[in-house]
Amino acid sequence: MELLIFGHGGRAVLFFPPRMGRFYDYENWGIIEGIADRINNGELQLFCVDSIDAETFYNEQSSPEEKINRHLQYERYIVNEVLPFIRTKNPDGDLESAGCSLGAYHAANIALKYPDYFKRLVCLSGRYDLTRSVLYFRDLFDGFHNEDIYFNMPRQFMANMENGWHLDHIRQMQILIAIGETDPFKQDNCEFSELLNAKGIQHEFYTWNGYAHNPRNWRKMTQLYL
Repeated sequence: MELLIFGHGGRAVLFFPPRMGRFYDYENWGIIEGIADRINNGELQLFCVDSIDAETFYNEQSSPEEKINRHLQYERYIVNEVLPFIRTKNPDGDLESAGCSLGAYHAANIALKYPDYFKRLVCLSGRYDLTRSVLYFRDLFDGFHNEDIYFNMPRQFMANMENGWHLDHIRQMQILIAIGETDPFKQDNCEFSELLNAKGIQHEFYTWNGYAHNPRNWRKMTQLYL
């Protein structure tokens, strides 16, 4: 799969595109340009990966089992190919997982499942349980549920995570969440924040005016939070 790299050093950012987005979307929307000074001065190095959301969660021709299995193939690609590749390009910088919209789900899911890889997590306009119907956003598994789905829904697996190595590593991570006040997933974000608090996970949680679920606001958010 293709990806784009911006920068030459500093904090390495694994940057997931929004729902059914492409690896070049953030460049085309001016989001990369908005943080160009930090990229050019060696503070940030962005690795913009592609998505296969149209083959996984949004594939209307696939069964729920096929959707989650295809997602797990994508996860193995990120863990077994992208993360080692990032380390060949940036062996020393801290690693951050970030994304907007469904990209925030991907960022949270990978970082919370593999917290020993990541120092920081930034989620903008995200959704953290794809089985929950919210207004016109439906359950992407149509009521089906199994263990693979459970272990890929951060709100579900975090709720039952007990004290131990995994939770200790998550507690060491810097986590930031931002969502628009009228975004349909505002309540989902508030509940996810409460869940993190209940687990003793310190994090920053910001609410933006209005919907704020678009490239114009993501450009501003990345300037502040990435």
